[in-house]
Amino acid sequence: MAALGREAGADLRDAGVQVGAGGAPKDIRMATYTHGQPSPSLGDAKLRRPMVIEIIEKKFEYLRKEKTLNIDGTVFLGTTSGFSGILANVIFRHCFKVKHDALKTYASLTTLPFLSTVVAYKLFVTDALYSGNISEENCVLRSSLIGIVCGVLYPSALAFSKNGRLAVKYHTVPLPPKGRVLLSWLLLCQTEIKAMVIPLLFQTVFGIFNGLRHYAIFESTLEKTVHEG
Repeated sequence: MAALGREAGADLRDAGVQVGAGGAPKDIRMATYTHGQPSPSLGDAKLRRPMVIEIIEKKFEYLRKEKTLNIDGTVFLGTTSGFSGILANVIFRHCFKVKHDALKTYASLTTLPFLSTVVAYKLFVTDALYSGNISEENCVLRSSLIGIVCGVLYPSALAFSKNGRLAVKYHTVPLPPKGRVLLSWLLLCQTEIKAMVIPLLFQTVFGIFNGLRHYAIFESTLEKTVHEG
């Protein structure tokens, strides 16, 4: 019996099959172990997936921070709003014949329209583009409305209010009848206020141009980023 076992072992060695300590061929045990492990291709795919996601996230972060801010356009729109505030202050100081607190009124009429335009543009145009919630038409509409509201209506109302209060404080114009202050002041300024049509037209045109330009920058950069990814 032992002789038969030795002969069988010799036959297996001659056939090129190695026998392990447990009696099972090593090639068979190795095949079983390999079968139980994840395949290399599947493991590589699981490792590659987080890397691809990280690359895409970095691309979009780059897109958001560097390419689509349109900082120059936003600052220019805010600057034109500041100049519109200066013009409105000149007009209403002339209408109300105000000579006091010039530095204070000019500082506020320059700074506040600029800041309001920049903040409103970031909130309603730039951030909306990042989230992908607006179309090209909506982007242009929002940009032009911000130029009109923050660049013309707001500085005009602010200059009207500030200089009207100064006029009452220093008695530079006759006091209007009680309950008809707003109407009297509007009638007083109705001729000079027509000059605000100039910044109104400019802010409208530049708001449209800036919205078109910003959306074009966003689209081209997004397409380039996707292709590179």
